[in-house]
Amino acid sequence: MGKRSSFERIERDAYQTIDPKAVYKLLPHLRGIRKFAEPCAGDGYLVGALQDAGLVCTYEGDITYGYDALTYAFDEYDFDVIISNVPWERSILHAMIARFMQMAPTWLLFDADWAHTKQSAPFLDQCSHIVSVGRLKWIPGTKMTGKENCAWYRFHAQHVGGPHFIGHEVAA
Repeated sequence: MGKRSSFERIERDAYQTIDPKAVYKLLPHLRGIRKFAEPCAGDGYLVGALQDAGLVCTYEGDITYGYDALTYAFDEYDFDVIISNVPWERSILHAMIARFMQMAPTWLLFDADWAHTKQSAPFLDQCSHIVSVGRLKWIPGTKMTGKENCAWYRFHAQHVGGPHFIGHEVAA
């Protein structure tokens, strides 16, 4: 799924958020959030994990089911925040960041390296948080993690000043 792999990518970057570590790292940053939208829900693993944690999903869509997150008017639903494991293909990722952060505060899960590239520059001012997650399992039934470190990024059009980085906890 990343630059260090020779495996063929899954169509539409449909890597399911099956690793509980992804949600575990995000939950402390969702205090006060009750309702969320997941516009790239895939098979619903992320939605299920967030609902198990007490949040309410008011919109769950995916291009596989005919709901293109870049064109479908899901902003008509009632939600506090967008939370999604989005495609990492840069043209799609960047279009989603630009669209979603205009609707609501937006938490997106993708590769941690992105923040250290020139292509991130147009978006970093509206990125308020980067929460390091590390390597995640993406394939059901495997014991192996991916080769890329991941992070949650929070974007919002009303935020300026760039991100606060929240790294891994260091064991004493």
